[in-house]
Formats: sequence, structure tokens, C-alpha cells
Amino acid sequence: MSASRSTPPLSADRPASLPDAGSPLSGTMTDIAEPVAEEAVTWSPPRRSTASWVVFDIGDTVFQQVMITNYFTLWVAAAGGSATHIAFANSISMALMLGVGPWIGAVSDHLPRRVPLLMVLVTGCCLLTFFVGGSLWTGLALFLGANLFFQSGVVIYDALLPAVSTPENRGRVGGFAVGLSNLGAVLGIGLGVLVLHSGGHYETIFKLTAVIFFLLALPCLLWVKETPRAITQVAPLAAARGALRDILTTARRARDYPDLIRFLVGRAFYTEAANTIGLFIVLYLTKILGFTLEQTSLFLIIAIGSAVVGGIAWGFVVDRFGPRDALMRVLTLWSLMLVLIAATGFHLLPQGALWLIAPVAGFAVAGIWASDRPLMIGLAPPQYLGQFYGLYALAGRFAALGGPLIWALIVDVLRWGEPVALVALLGLVLVAMLILRPLSSAIARAPTA
Repeated sequence: MSASRSTPPLSADRPASLPDAGSPLSGTMTDIAEPVAEEAVTWSPPRRSTASWVVFDIGDTVFQQVMITNYFTLWVAAAGGSATHIAFANSISMALMLGVGPWIGAVSDHLPRRVPLLMVLVTGCCLLTFFVGGSLWTGLALFLGANLFFQSGVVIYDALLPAVSTPENRGRVGGFAVGLSNLGAVLGIGLGVLVLHSGGHYETIFKLTAVIFFLLALPCLLWVKETPRAITQVAPLAAARGALRDILTTARRARDYPDLIRFLVGRAFYTEAANTIGLFIVLYLTKILGFTLEQTSLFLIIAIGSAVVGGIAWGFVVDRFGPRDALMRVLTLWSLMLVLIAATGFHLLPQGALWLIAPVAGFAVAGIWASDRPLMIGLAPPQYLGQFYGLYALAGRFAALGGPLIWALIVDVLRWGEPVALVALLGLVLVAMLILRPLSSAIARAPTA
């Protein structure tokens, strides 16, 4: 973990004079107290708190599967849109996140609890998702807003990991969340298949997705018990102004952590590949390989099912060998899977090989998210965790902004085809591995007995 922590350990039972954590957005003041290190507190999270955090990941994966990976892209195509329209809406929301992500993280650092802010973001995401539909441009605009709320919520959700885990079990807690979150993907796919086969419309899928996401988020919003933080209560505008000021200092502060900068740059490259193939895999299977909707759904379910096992398994690898070494192993396996998937598009492998590739690919990609969240916590200063998770999200947003545009350029503009686009994604992963290679294997490795 991060080295020196000047704040002395505190008891988990805080004195009664601390601010009421139940109303973090009340009160007035002009100056905002400096955040303190969350992990300076001796903290043993309740099991219900940890379990509800994991359940939230299932809910947000339902949204991701339906609105980012699968049915929204099919709705765009049915409404007369193309890959360019999908990339356009996705890239605009990601471009907005370049500023919103660090700001949201900084706001959360100045609040006694992060969960109420997460509640606001989840509610906004679900409301907009419920109304996605209508004309092509109306649907794209609603998706853009819903995705902006969703991605902002992910910043806060990720920053809650120290509140629901300890350094000794952080890999396993994160791995279980990643693994079980894939049940949300299965739920999203199954929901769509059920609605469409019963004669329903894509808009019905979107409405049900909004309701399911909100219901699965409720346990986290109600039961996560955060590490007590001695933060003075502030009014919303005061927190917003302080966060805006912190955006300007976060980048300067990050220069004092060169390994963190290296990780964030490397993360931008490998998430560019992972997010882009997640966005276009359905179109690749149906358009290039001629898969039916049923075959595509079965392919995704096989990959997702293995990702459930993969996330849990990689969590144990993270705790045993450290997140850096786990991540490098994951990226090596993921690179091989990209080669094999592209080979089917070039007709170097039969399409039937995809049924063998799917479970290995799902197992591999789950390890990316099981490894990089603990690595981020090991590199970031704990007292500025929200701000630096904003930069963590920023790296992902650069990736989500650039990856779809690269795909659209290769496929729609240059007309080189989807298999060539997959090769380009492979190149991004290899660049990431070169960037990350110098990081120490000891970063965030759990202490051994």
C-alpha cells in the first residue's frame, strides 16, 4: 500500500462530537477541511456492508450490458443509426467525464460519506434510462445523459472499496464483486431475450433495466458503512467550489506519484481495448460472423458465466501475488484472446472456435477489473482517494473516448473491416503492458503471515 501515513490510527468508534454522517450535505461554511486518510482508521467492515457493495456491482452491470454492450446498440441500428452514431453518443459522454470525473471524486473527498452522492447519481441514471427511446436523436441524447450519471457513479462506487474491505482481503472482495457482477450481465441478456421473444420492444428492456438497477443499488445505498472521516460538514455549493479548486491541484499533486501516472497511462491503453470490444462485440458477431440473436446471446452468456468464475479466481491471485503481477498475467491472456477472435474474422480459424474462445476470454477480462482497482488503491494517497479515483476514471474516459473513434475510423471511414480493428485493439494492450512493466510487484501486495 501507499507508504507513509501521517494521520494516527483512530478507533472505529468515533466520539459523539463528530459530524452526523447521515446528513453530509447540510451545514454552511466557507473553508473546507483537508481530507484525511480513510485507511488511517482501524476498520472492520460489516459483512452486510461488503455484500451490499458487491450486489451494487451486479446492478450496474445490468445497465452496462443492456445500454452499452448489447440492446441499446441494436436499438440504434434498428432506428436507422450506425456505429458512428453509437461512437458519437458514447464519446461525447466520455468527453464530459474528462471534467466531471475528477470533480465528482473531489466533491466526495469533502463529504463525511460518499454514499448519498452515489444515491443522487444512481437515481439520475435510472430516471433517464427509463425514458430512453423515441426518435434516434432523442434516444441518443437520453443515453448520453444516463451514461454520464452512470460513469460518475462508478467513480464514487470504486472509491468505496476501502470501506468494505481490508488490505488483507481487498483482492478477494474486489474479485467477488467483479465475478458476481457478471450475473448482472446474464440478467440483462436474459431480460432482453425474454422481452423480445414475447413481442416486446427495446424501450421495454430499457425501462426494466432502470428499475432493476435501482433495486439492486438500494442495499449499497442503505447499508454500506463507510470508514468514519473527520470532515467538517459543508453546504453543497461550498463542497462544489472546494472540489473545483481541487481539480487544479490534483494534477500537480499527481506528479509526486510517478508510479501512479505510469499506471493511469497504461490503464488508458488497456481499457481502450476492453471497453471498445465490449461496445462492438455484438455487431461483430452478427454482422461479420453472421450470428443470430440467439447465438450471440449464447456466446455472451458463456463468456459471462466464465467471467463469474474468473473474477473470483483472479481475486485470490491478487491477494497472493499482488495486483501488478495479476494484471500483467491477465493482459497476456487477453492479448491471446484478441488474436484468436480476430483470426475468426480473417477466416484463419473456423467460427466454431469461438465457442472455445468465449469462456477463456470471459475468464481473462474479469481479471482486468479484479486487478486494477486494488492496484489503484495501492498507488493513490488515501486522503485524496476520491480525487485520484477521478483521475483513474479519467484514464478510462480517455479510453472510452478514443477506442470507439478508432473502431469507427477503421470500420466506417477507412473500410478496413472489423478484424483489422481488433488487431488495432491488440496493439493497444501490448503498449499498456510495456508501460506497466516497470511497476513494482510489491505494490498493494497483502502482507504475508
